[in-house]
Amino acid sequence: MAVVAAAALLPALPSGVNAAAARPSAAAGAGAAALGGSWGNAEEVPGTAALNTGGSAAISSVSCASAGNCSAGGFYAGDSGQQVFVVSQKKDRWGKAEEVPGIAALNTGGLAVISSVSCASAGNCSAGGQYSTLSSGNFAPFQAFVISQRNGRWGNAEEVPGTAALNSGAQAEVYSVSCASAGNCSAGGYYTDSSGEQSFVVSQANGNWGKAEKVPGLAAISTMGNVNSVSCTSAGNCVAGGYFVKSVGANAFVVSQKKGTWGKALEIPRMGSIGSLSCPSAGNCSAGSGGIVVSQKDGTWGKAEEVPGLAALNKGGHAFITSVSCASAGYCSVGGYSAVDFQDQGFVVSQKNSTWGNAEEVPGLAALNKGESAFVISVSCGSAGNCSAGGFYSTTPHQPYSQAFVVSQDKGSWGNAKKIPGLAALDTGRFAVINSVSCASAGNCSAGGLYSDRSHHSQAFVVSQAR
Repeated sequence: MAVVAAAALLPALPSGVNAAAARPSAAAGAGAAALGGSWGNAEEVPGTAALNTGGSAAISSVSCASAGNCSAGGFYAGDSGQQVFVVSQKKDRWGKAEEVPGIAALNTGGLAVISSVSCASAGNCSAGGQYSTLSSGNFAPFQAFVISQRNGRWGNAEEVPGTAALNSGAQAEVYSVSCASAGNCSAGGYYTDSSGEQSFVVSQANGNWGKAEKVPGLAAISTMGNVNSVSCTSAGNCVAGGYFVKSVGANAFVVSQKKGTWGKALEIPRMGSIGSLSCPSAGNCSAGSGGIVVSQKDGTWGKAEEVPGLAALNKGGHAFITSVSCASAGYCSVGGYSAVDFQDQGFVVSQKNSTWGNAEEVPGLAALNKGESAFVISVSCGSAGNCSAGGFYSTTPHQPYSQAFVVSQDKGSWGNAKKIPGLAALDTGRFAVINSVSCASAGNCSAGGLYSDRSHHSQAFVVSQAR
């Protein structure tokens, strides 16, 4: 089950923020007690110091298959431009980051990103993103890639099969990956042709990636589009969502895969896009974008609705859902931000027995947010009513300084937002963000993002929570 933020649809965010998601190591301190578990000390991702010679690194996506066993992906600035790395946690300890095998030969243009990581079981994961080839003048062609890990070892990155034939506009990216079991995953994103961006899906079966295809059914009604999020419940059974453009304006769509075959896209009225999507079981999903949520129950999609209570918070007239996570059918949580008293404040809202409660400002976040912005970037639920979320808040009015926060839900109640233990000692440049959170079970999560060091270079970090 993959959960990804709506990277393409977020407003401009500070550099390195994943506008696209563990447990303390033995060396970690006592951590900060919180509902749901205790967060250990943040640590720079092992091995990234040697890779990140250009001083620009971040974790963009984290996925945990079981407590203390996670993988993450991100980027760093090396001697040959921006490259991508993967790193894995095994039995609570993070290993050394490594450059994605095979990416250097592909990424000749020196600009690559990992957008999404998904792990089906410990040591068996897939990831996807984008790399650039040699530029011509001011134009840099971008291609979509995938990479898979098997029994703890990462294979070589490969261009998504079939995208070369589709991608006549030379701009493509994997936005979301979801793995239901080892070697059985699906992914989605976009490629470009003469009409602009087009949505594609691609699936992996028994460790082999098939050919990418344009989302079925969109060609007849769409001139442009994108897959933002994918979620798989079992091998060959997935749902993808995004947006398409027909005549004027953007419209949300979902498309389902059954027994390895993708059906026709279905428009979701009253929504401009599916930004984030989560399916805990076949035929049961929830999705969100803007201030709108929609759910599928027993295979039938309901009506899109405004998040209850959000209007009372959203006095500034803009709100955005960044992340959706469902632990079981009808039990989900959502995070995002809304405009409150001339500030953007993070909010959370939970669904219980298929009914959405009222949105609430993240408890304790207003006291931390001394500037203009506080966003929930990523949410993950380990079990019904037990979730964690992370993001950032401003520390100084009218200044580009921010701190990362985490907040946990225990038995349906959200605790107070917390500063991340140990991060202050690392974050001497006064800028930090959580980009991704993943919970394997209640109170057992990992998160990653970036911080700024004394030289104002961005560095990648991870932090873990355990009961």
